[in-house]
Amino acid sequence: MDKNMKIGGSQLRDMIIAGAALLEKNKAAIDALNVFPVPDGDTGTNMSMTMQSAVHEIRALPENATATQVADALSMGALKGARGNSGVILSQLFRGFSRAFKGADFVDAELLSAALTKGSEAAYKAVMKPKEGTILTVSRVIAESVAELQQQGANVYRLMDEMLASGEKALADTPNLLPVLKEAGVIDSGGKGLLTIYKGFKLSLDGEAIESYEELVAEQPAQEHTNADSFSGENIIYGYCTEFFIIHLSPEIEEKDIESFRNHLERLGDSVVVASDEGMVKVHVHSNAPGKVLQLALRIGELDKLKIENMREQNRELMEERKRNEKEFGLLAVSTGDGIDELFKALAVDALISGGQTMNPSIDSIASAINKINAKNVFVLPNNSNIILAAQQASELTQKGVVLIPTKTIPQGIAACMAYSKDASVEENEQAMKGAISEVVSGAVTYAIRDTKFDGKSVKKGDMIGLVNNHLAVSGTSVEDTTCDLVRKMIADRGDEACTVTLYYGEGQTEENAQAIADKLQTEFEDAEFMVLAGGQPLYYYYVAVQ
Repeated sequence: MDKNMKIGGSQLRDMIIAGAALLEKNKAAIDALNVFPVPDGDTGTNMSMTMQSAVHEIRALPENATATQVADALSMGALKGARGNSGVILSQLFRGFSRAFKGADFVDAELLSAALTKGSEAAYKAVMKPKEGTILTVSRVIAESVAELQQQGANVYRLMDEMLASGEKALADTPNLLPVLKEAGVIDSGGKGLLTIYKGFKLSLDGEAIESYEELVAEQPAQEHTNADSFSGENIIYGYCTEFFIIHLSPEIEEKDIESFRNHLERLGDSVVVASDEGMVKVHVHSNAPGKVLQLALRIGELDKLKIENMREQNRELMEERKRNEKEFGLLAVSTGDGIDELFKALAVDALISGGQTMNPSIDSIASAINKINAKNVFVLPNNSNIILAAQQASELTQKGVVLIPTKTIPQGIAACMAYSKDASVEENEQAMKGAISEVVSGAVTYAIRDTKFDGKSVKKGDMIGLVNNHLAVSGTSVEDTTCDLVRKMIADRGDEACTVTLYYGEGQTEENAQAIADKLQTEFEDAEFMVLAGGQPLYYYYVAVQ
């Protein structure tokens, strides 16, 4: 093949959509590679939703989009929709594509190699403590292998083959670099997801068909993009809200005339409602030409109860009101479960994002929530180790001051909120909240979804397992016994029985169940204080805090 062969914008778009489709098709298998044998493996799901956001952005481009435009849309869409650590890393890899393809109409071998290198570098920089044996390693090995081959004169198609070959080799080696993978008997799930996307790229480039992307994602809601400040007024395209009734319709008016009127309004604006009933038509439309709307309506009949509101002026008044009432600080927490939600609200948290295990919020949704809080500075509590990276990146999509408190568990988030003071400075609050994290030991009780070995312990599918700070600590056959064993270990590790133990009971557990466990443990640890609170969290029978 000609070493000067190139990939155009249209082909690049098809490759990305094919990669997203293949990933969506295989996401369940990638989820199952979770190192932890718990029922919340979500790497495949997170990466797939990140890709869906990228595809959403790409499909808004014109048909003749250049490679630069496609890569920019890929990067921005992935960043907005990135979920979980794997999704954020994927968005950084695609940021490399955007940087490398800048100004290019077509992609040749040199640009493809540069994109992989720049992407890998960006991904490593995004992670505070990069670990080898992960998606990072797979991306780096691919970039290095492709760079070497490109320097030997290989064309872009040959490089695509090398991406898969070197990626497969790197993925197979991940258990040798990361002991927890070898112990659990799995390869890295993020690396598998990345390679699946690249396989989609190659299939598209070779002209091979993949099951329709639309069919694969038809059951999933469309990705929402709401990172812009909802109160800025910048998103108001049509400025006048016009509402009225058309009464005493002209005798010659038929249903087709009302339908034609509706079609005219849809060309003039949005939020169109035209509802007819017994000789009367109710009309609602947002447009920039209310006079034109009324002229069209007068062809049908008489106008009644007319109301026209200037939404831009309303927005200006709202902005002024918000500015007058703007606080110095606000709190945003990721939460899961009705009881946990209520507790955060009682601790003066301004806004909650539903998330945590099984459904990590996107960068875009975190940024949107930050923007909606009427405060100059917003403290963000991810409350899950798999959301911290997304929370870090969300600061790029907002003008507010964002202070990330790196909480990895719900108990840590609650402890941080309790240390917060509206009378302290940003720096004092940040220090106090981060200090509170270190003073709480977090536990959780759930069930194993497969046989595995982890942290030197063997567990069987269906066993109850107890985690301490996200590490497997105990296992058993009943929820009550496993929870008791977990609390015993947490208190023993702490080395002081004079502590407070809080049990947050989840879905399927009752206050009576939790209180029985607390009463039993109280007889063993007389110096400890036990509290029982409703959490309502899914998948986890109990969250436990010892402090």
